[in-house]
Amino acid sequence: MFFNSYILYIYLAYNYIYNMKMDELYKIYLQHPHVQTDTRKLQEGDLYVALKGANFDGNQFAKQALDMGASYAIIDDETYYINEKTILVPDGLKCLQALAHFHRKQFDIPFIAITGSNGKTTTKELIHTVLKSKYITYATEGNLNNHIGVPLTILKIKKDAEIAIIEMGANHQKEIESYCEIALPTHGIINNCGKAHLEGFGGIEGVRKGKGELYDFIRNSGGTIFINADFDYLLEMAKDIQHQISYGSNQADFIGKIASSQPFLQVAILNHQKECVIKTQLVGAYNFPNVMAAVAIGSTFNIAIDEIKKSIEQYMPDNSRSQLITIGSNTIILDAYNANPTSMHAAIVNFAQADFPNKVIILGAMMELGGDSLKEHQQIIQLLQQSNWNHVVLVGGHFKEVNHSFLYFENAMEAGTWYKNQAFTHTAFLIKGSRHFAMEKVLQ
Repeated sequence: MFFNSYILYIYLAYNYIYNMKMDELYKIYLQHPHVQTDTRKLQEGDLYVALKGANFDGNQFAKQALDMGASYAIIDDETYYINEKTILVPDGLKCLQALAHFHRKQFDIPFIAITGSNGKTTTKELIHTVLKSKYITYATEGNLNNHIGVPLTILKIKKDAEIAIIEMGANHQKEIESYCEIALPTHGIINNCGKAHLEGFGGIEGVRKGKGELYDFIRNSGGTIFINADFDYLLEMAKDIQHQISYGSNQADFIGKIASSQPFLQVAILNHQKECVIKTQLVGAYNFPNVMAAVAIGSTFNIAIDEIKKSIEQYMPDNSRSQLITIGSNTIILDAYNANPTSMHAAIVNFAQADFPNKVIILGAMMELGGDSLKEHQQIIQLLQQSNWNHVVLVGGHFKEVNHSFLYFENAMEAGTWYKNQAFTHTAFLIKGSRHFAMEKVLQ
């Protein structure tokens, strides 16, 4: 079943790739169900899969993985073959994805896929916290939502699972399609299609086409989508999908409205026998559709509205996503996990409307906007100029090249030095920017 010296000799002599049958590899996985691609996180007994990238080759760490106690090391370069604990495959990444697909096919439970330009991780967390109140639910950890994270998420799902939630991120065409082929979602939700990753998608229409690959899969497989009925473009994209469950502010299966957003969002649910006000710990009216998605999905899976309300109200955002932080007499909205023109616009408008007497806004530049970058940054400047701020501080990227009279720093550490030297009191701050600029360092 495994490579031995004779098989390796034959392989080298005839230059054939030994391709272990997937059911045989799956038996190994079942015995060692913890899969790791990073030796820095490896635990004894893990199954190590060597991956290659532009600047690294995981095959080089196969021996280290085995020395650290890995059960097996899956490699795709015969140069690094060690012993019978080494499994040689044509491509490590494709093997990981194929193994995840094989594992997915062992389940007959709802698999909910979620994608979108803004808020998908927060929405995923809200849905997860609601569903796990009644079901054994597995969900993407953090934002492990790419070509490696999706299969690793699936491989962490245990036999006791009753529902799975798979977050899917993308920055180019056909990416969501490939994740659907691995995860085989039965349900899908596209949060929105905003101005994110414009460089890779080729504009906003490219974003809709790329995200819409989830709708295409659901349409062809006969699954169900949860759709924000407030977005006409989603309704257009969802044409001909037979099974749709809608949510929004009107003309939807699940209807709500913003009761308050000062400082935390409160959502009134208006459906008959579900009337209530959910008092979240989320900052920003832009989280309204995220809350409504969790309400719609929880209700669809027969969770009582009181339990949905309790779960959402207990959810505390972290990891620099819509966090409200108090430092002394100052209030800080830290929304620095990522940024694009759509989310930046929403955050600025929400902060402008917030009832704070003194406001300081500190923004890092936006990335992956391609040829639209200068224009999009200039539009953010124009938006900032429409409100009165105590200070506006801009950091890095194309904020350096557009016309403005605001403070500018090259990086978050420089902005942080300025922040500390001001000795602010009784002031509210919005800190936001693309992950590249790590804007949370302003507070460090």
